[in-house]
Amino acid sequence: MTANIALITEEELDRLEEFLFSPAVSDEALDLIGAHGFLCALNISPETVAESEWLEQLFDGEPKWASEAEKHEIIELIRKLYRTIGNDLYNDQEILLPCELSLEPEDDEEMTELTIWAQSFMEGVFLKEDAWFGQDEETVAGLLLPIMVASDLFEDEEVREISQDRALREEMCVQIPEVLVDLYLHFHAPDK
Repeated sequence: MTANIALITEEELDRLEEFLFSPAVSDEALDLIGAHGFLCALNISPETVAESEWLEQLFDGEPKWASEAEKHEIIELIRKLYRTIGNDLYNDQEILLPCELSLEPEDDEEMTELTIWAQSFMEGVFLKEDAWFGQDEETVAGLLLPIMVASDLFEDEEVREISQDRALREEMCVQIPEVLVDLYLHFHAPDK
């Protein structure tokens, strides 16, 4: 990674979020928080996922583009977000999540933003599950545990026990940014 890549700006994130909430995309498409989690997993993944494959998953199909210009603009913004996350990981910087690191729901929330982020991260993991867990399943599962707890997707006993212990659950959530760096280093700097 070079130091001179253009990082995504707040205005660009707002534009991307607006598009992902628009009727142009499927109701099942990821929102900005989900897209961030998904792109974190893709950056960490030990095996590259083809852009065409992950874009289709992110959008849940093909959006109803207003024009070629819009298509180019939005895909470029997603690439920029992807590169920004990759740049932070490569430079050993803690990733700032676009949501609170808590599983305590707000009054009207069906699901916390962190759960949405974590589920989307796991979607990215599932795209290359064998590559993630193939070499060192125990270490990777251990590193992924805070994200697995936050995702609320797993029924195994260890995850359920942590989920029922509010203090432990919250403690694990706070570790997620640091876990992302550890996972990245595990796959991309194994000699360190």
